[in-house]
This record gives sequence, structure tokens and C-alpha cells, in this order.
Amino acid sequence: MAGKQLQAKCLCGGVRIDADIENQEVGACHCDICRRWAGGPFMAVEASENVVLAGTDLLGIYESSGWGERGFCTACGSTLFWRSKDAAHYAISAMAFDDLSEAVLTKQIFIDSKPDWYAFANETKSMTGAEFLAQFSSEEDKPNG
Repeated sequence: MAGKQLQAKCLCGGVRIDADIENQEVGACHCDICRRWAGGPFMAVEASENVVLAGTDLLGIYESSGWGERGFCTACGSTLFWRSKDAAHYAISAMAFDDLSEAVLTKQIFIDSKPDWYAFANETKSMTGAEFLAQFSSEEDKPNG
């Protein structure tokens, strides 16, 4: 079942993302890599179907782990998405969407990496890095980021 078609873009508008978003649930990642990359927790909406990128001549890709990579605009530097290397799963920056009027913060991952000096007031599902990674990898292959 396809979700609502939403558009995201970088600050300068050079890179655009159209994606079917099944729901507007926002998740926050507190891992060390996301916090350095996004300047704080990376807050994203998941997308796995009908993700179309435009302006790819300005799209930079950084391989952040053996299983994932991060997309950003090479012109303005905007953080845009994390995706699996096979591009089957995207976590698109919630802040890049034109309209997330129905958004709800529902999940936090790598909660064990979050610094003590900030906290969200929302009640969310919270998972440690190990709990989150256990969903996707075997015991001998637990990458970070």
C-alpha cells in the first residue's frame, strides 16, 4: 500500500526527494555518527517505496558503514538521508520535508549513546544501539551508523 507522496529538499533546493511516506512517524537517532553528521540527533521519517531523487548532480554520498550511506547536498551542505547500501530503505531528514503537519515523534534509537545533557519530553519507544542493530544483523556483524 503506497503512502502519501511528500517532497523533501535541501536548503538551496538543488537536491529534491519525492517519496511515498506510509505514516509521518519521526524517529530520532542518537548514535555518535548521526550526532556529528546532523549537529544533533538525526530526526527522520522512514521510506522504502517510490523514493525518487532529483538534482543528483549535487548529491554527495558518504559511506558511513558497511551497510549504510548518507546523502547530503554538496552545494549547501544540508543533511538529507541515511539509506541502506541497496537503497531499499531510506531514513529521510524530517527537517527537509516541505510539510510534515501530521508528524509525531515515536521512536528513539541508540538511546545508550545519547549525551546526558539533552532529553526529549515526548514518550517514545526507546532502543539501545544493540537492540536496534539486532533487528538487522547477525551476532558477528553488528555495524554502527
